Amino acid sequence: MDSNAVDRLAENWNTVAGEVRDAAAKAGRDADDITVIGVTKYVDASVTAMLVDAGCKHLGENRPQVLWQKAESLAFDDDVRWHVIGHLQRNKARRTLRHRPIIHSVDSPRLLATIAEESAAEDFVTDVLLEVNASDEEAKTGMSPDEIRSLLETIPQSGVRVVGIMAMAGWGTDSDAAQRQFAATRHFRDQLSTQFGLPLPHLSMGMSGDFVEAIAEGATMVRIGSRLYEGVIKIGH
Repeated sequence: MDSNAVDRLAENWNTVAGEVRDAAAKAGRDADDITVIGVTKYVDASVTAMLVDAGCKHLGENRPQVLWQKAESLAFDDDVRWHVIGHLQRNKARRTLRHRPIIHSVDSPRLLATIAEESAAEDFVTDVLLEVNASDEEAKTGMSPDEIRSLLETIPQSGVRVVGIMAMAGWGTDSDAAQRQFAATRHFRDQLSTQFGLPLPHLSMGMSGDFVEAIAEGATMVRIGSRLYEGVIKIGH
């Protein structure tokens, strides 16, 4: 990658970080309470490394096997944290957990049980978020609110810590509709916290097109992909 592209990537990162700070200030929140996760599914290991050099210390991957490859080839220091933001198959959990990611996309009791079992066997605890289908679309992944309530009644006692909820706005929703869905997700999280006596501090919601609305509704993690690579690589749709 030429130096112009490297500079543009750093510029994009700084722009996004600035917009997150502005959105936090507008919402009366502390920007330090919001983690920007750079989604690296679009790029190879070399561009991922450049994103870290630009200042992004949280990396999100959709496909576990790609996370393995990048984590093992790049061998970042401990200050860089991986996040699994796509579907995790149970048979890929063990190798994925070696890299100590935060799992945002727990979408079934069986997956939660597998993560807990594999983590406990290695004597560590994995932080996870439960994915809710906030837009109630059949094509979207995630559990229904009732399924999440049922799951929380039987959380494994070791190996896993449920720290919040992940959600995506519906396809093609405008900013007002997205913000309403994020607000509903926050209210749902608050209800769960009260009902089950769990802190649930994190809300992973908001992507390149709607992270401002998500921050307004309490997002603590925003997952930014395409905005970071404008003018750097061509992203297909």
